[in-house]
Amino acid sequence: MANIQKTLPLSQVVATGRMLRVSPQKLNLVAALIRGKDIADAINILTFSEKRIARDVLKVLRTAMHNAENNFGMDGSSLQVAEAYVGKNLSMKRFRARARGRANRIVKPFSQITIIVQETAD
Repeated sequence: MANIQKTLPLSQVVATGRMLRVSPQKLNLVAALIRGKDIADAINILTFSEKRIARDVLKVLRTAMHNAENNFGMDGSSLQVAEAYVGKNLSMKRFRARARGRANRIVKPFSQITIIVQETAD
């Protein structure tokens, strides 16, 4: 399977968080909160969110912001979240012992998030 890399315009910067120990469905709920928001609004939303995974999403968002400032010379205050999308990663398989010598499977999913920030034209 080929690794297809999305080519971004020069006005967009990407950061990815991998191996996050949460299901993609739960992570997508947090990612939906920050899609299309300014960077300051997104940081406030994630800082005061009660979801556990919001701390990890905040780290990825700050990484994207610092990548834009340090590597591409963009102004940090004029950034906005262009895209935030979630993907599946591996799943740990475990089992739980049940009655009469049987077992049930427990799947512990991991996921990844990709955040793309861009400079707004102010």
